[in-house]
Amino acid sequence: MNGLGWQLLGLASAKKTKKMTPTIAGVALGVCMQLLATMVTAQEPVQDRERASFIFGVFITDRDTRTRLDSSRGQGTSFDMEKDLGLASSTTVARLGGYYWFTPRQRLDFSLFDLSRNARRRIDKTIEFGDETFTIDTVINTSSSLSILKAAYTFVPITRDRGYLGVTGGLYIASVKLSLSEATAGTAESDDLTAPFPVIGLRGEYEVNDRITLRGAAEWFLIDTGDVDGRLRDIYLGIDYGFNERMAVGLAYNEVSMNISTSEAGGFESALDWTYDGFLLYFKMDFGN
Repeated sequence: MNGLGWQLLGLASAKKTKKMTPTIAGVALGVCMQLLATMVTAQEPVQDRERASFIFGVFITDRDTRTRLDSSRGQGTSFDMEKDLGLASSTTVARLGGYYWFTPRQRLDFSLFDLSRNARRRIDKTIEFGDETFTIDTVINTSSSLSILKAAYTFVPITRDRGYLGVTGGLYIASVKLSLSEATAGTAESDDLTAPFPVIGLRGEYEVNDRITLRGAAEWFLIDTGDVDGRLRDIYLGIDYGFNERMAVGLAYNEVSMNISTSEAGGFESALDWTYDGFLLYFKMDFGN
């Protein structure tokens, strides 16, 4: 397939969750504003906080995805990956994360999870995908992989006894691959994209009491060079309950929206536009002082 002539368009978000997004994003912003209001002066960093934490969670997401892959011959077919190809609209996956304070004001964060899906369905319309055409009533095997790796550095200029607010910067790496195949005729087409986004934002937490802690982060990416236009927004808001000095359980909401498009010689364009969001149930283990 000619690499200049592809276009991959997607949109992933449950209708119910979309209605909640502005409210939750607003709460996250409100938490940050509250932290800014209360932490008006920088104090000495908290010396007795945990040195590191490991977080294991179950991430529950709902998605509704539309996709198109063009070829050098022209525009492909836009189709619904859940309705037309039978991919699950709701998925539950494991999610790993954690952080490490290497000084009282500096820390590293990471998160890793996979949102891949597979399906087999007899299609009820003809689909042109890349250089291949899958005719109506063909049984198609679909493999959709999406893996996410996030890594970030945070510097904390504002700190108090019960919380902090820091400036963060890092990488959000999305690896996407979509494959369609039909076994009888041996027809197959696929394409993949790895998009590393450098992000900047804010991260903070506030201890309501000795058991309950609020945590939030907001990160953004934006680029527009004429040939490349991209943006990303990542909002995270969580609350956890510590049942002893080292262990806690929590609930968080995470919403990510991403759009990237490129213009290439010959008038070809490529684009990726999707959103995922969901709730994270997690267990948190602290180490060191």
